[in-house]
Amino acid sequence: MAGRRRQKKSGATALTQLGRASAAPSTPAEALLETVANPHPDTDYLVRFTAPEFTSLCPVTGQPDFAQLVIDYAPDRRIVESKSLKLFLTSFRNHGAFHEDCTLVIAKRILAAAKPRWLRIGGYWYPRGGIPIDVFWQTGPPPKGLWLPDQGVPLYRGRG
Repeated sequence: MAGRRRQKKSGATALTQLGRASAAPSTPAEALLETVANPHPDTDYLVRFTAPEFTSLCPVTGQPDFAQLVIDYAPDRRIVESKSLKLFLTSFRNHGAFHEDCTLVIAKRILAAAKPRWLRIGGYWYPRGGIPIDVFWQTGPPPKGLWLPDQGVPLYRGRG
């Protein structure tokens, strides 16, 4: 796997992308999603990543697909390092997959890397063949008392 993490003697993971020139991974499988220690592991709070210009390729036609992704998670011991997330998302630009697959692969990789208390993802995909396909998934009920703002993405309305 490209960009393997280096282990420090203390057992902590050294970041390999932050503060360094980093080439975009060719595929999602090659992308390294890095995490750092949560500075507030004793507090339930929400982290939101919004990717308003996410792109991938249609696996059938090879044409580009576009989406706005909204990723919400309640961290536990680790938080996602944002540069590695950007590089991971960029790795989908030349990757052919259906909307459902892209959305769930992203969610599952974040789960595997950061092991959050809770996660939800909204994939708001622009129309393909005249039909918008939106994909939503979450790990289960959010932690009690966690403030969950609306994802803020209006439903597709065309020109209307």
